[in-house]
Amino acid sequence: MSKSPVTCHVLDSSIGKPAAGVPVQLQQLRSADGPTPTFETLAEGVTDYDGRCMQLYPDAAPGQKREDLIKLQAGRLYKVVFKTKDYFESVGRKCFYPWVEITFEVANPTEHYHIPLLISPYSYTTYRGS
Repeated sequence: MSKSPVTCHVLDSSIGKPAAGVPVQLQQLRSADGPTPTFETLAEGVTDYDGRCMQLYPDAAPGQKREDLIKLQAGRLYKVVFKTKDYFESVGRKCFYPWVEITFEVANPTEHYHIPLLISPYSYTTYRGS
């Protein structure tokens, strides 16, 4: 099985370990009209024991390939939503940011987009991975 066109990796930088069990959503901008942009969820996943979510695909119907269900489009905006509060609660810690949303624009839909996220209870940072 190939990896999805958007993948992510979450590390808990406060303890120097992967953040397993973080719910993740991949969303696509549906409309920027009005005061609040609206996004549509394309896929959901959960980070594994190594803090990675490599299979952000929607469920496929019988006879469909998951790889055919998400095709990124040049110039479109996408968002990855990490539900960090779920993770911190599962390890008995409080956090300030209940979720982290990272919006990005796809320049070349044939490229792979990897979104690393470093979290701690009171901060987060990200960058474009490879």
